[in-house]
Amino acid sequence: MEDLRIDFEDGYGARPDAEEDGHAVACAREVARGQAQNVLPPFIGIRIKSMTEEVRERAVRTLDLFLTTMLDASGGVLPAGFVVTLPKLQIPEHAAALADLLDVLEPKLRLPGGAIRFEIMIEQTQAVVDASGRIAIPALVAAARGRCVAAHLGTYDYTASCGITAAHQHMAHPACDFAKHCMQASLAGTGIWLSDGATNVMPVGDRAAVHAAWRLQASHVRRSLVGGFYQGWDLHPAQLVARYAAVYAFYLEALPAATARLSSFVATAAQASHVGVGEVLDDAATGQALLNFFLRGLACGAISHDEALATGLTLDELRSRSFVKILAGRRAAAR
Repeated sequence: MEDLRIDFEDGYGARPDAEEDGHAVACAREVARGQAQNVLPPFIGIRIKSMTEEVRERAVRTLDLFLTTMLDASGGVLPAGFVVTLPKLQIPEHAAALADLLDVLEPKLRLPGGAIRFEIMIEQTQAVVDASGRIAIPALVAAARGRCVAAHLGTYDYTASCGITAAHQHMAHPACDFAKHCMQASLAGTGIWLSDGATNVMPVGDRAAVHAAWRLQASHVRRSLVGGFYQGWDLHPAQLVARYAAVYAFYLEALPAATARLSSFVATAAQASHVGVGEVLDDAATGQALLNFFLRGLACGAISHDEALATGLTLDELRSRSFVKILAGRRAAAR
């Protein structure tokens, strides 16, 4: 498991303050213990309640208890890849409120300024288009003052905020496509990574029910990948089966054609800026997209180094992560 969130929001629900206090402390101690034993996933975090007026005080208390307990138990060392997930933003002030809180907590916890990053969840229509008709997402990120590292679509809250009935709230709904494209277009080039939502049909019960849920989730994962969303949420351990199958199939099915196109492009890079494979004409932007395909396939394990090197690229060229640099290097070597 690559990434894990400890959930004190929708998946946790509303509980008595004493109970949530106790759970925040217990979870913090478990994270510190996992850190000491070197068994935490590469990325981990906590999803607090929102910064809306109704639950803001509870969100602040839970985050304070969790961070204070965890850092006391870990000797003041924050786990690598730690983030706070902020749900249900409606206005930039919600992101600014969390940034303000972290500005106060970090000195108290003896952490350097900006050490704690957070991610936002796009779950309300106001988080996509603001009252003036502008795309709202950049303003939410700007209000985080450099702390925002990711944006996640909250499928079911978002479709509900659009007035869509529960029977038709799902990841393939056109409303979700609109929100995700706004996320992509407005955050392109910012370095903020994107995540799709989750399939809410769990693979539990008899064989037929499990297989049906796996098929549904696999279709959702493939749809996300085709749409350029390379990460998503899973809510149940058994969902990892369908995610692995769908992700690996996505890369392996496209591997032969991608290898042929990138190989041809690399082989003639020194001679021309355009090259075709069959009836497909590629340019440098497509070359970068092909390179990204191999980099993502390598990162998730679906593509081996040998398969990536079959394109004619070297390991150093792959590590450069830039097709423009690869082109420049090939052309310089050919002179």
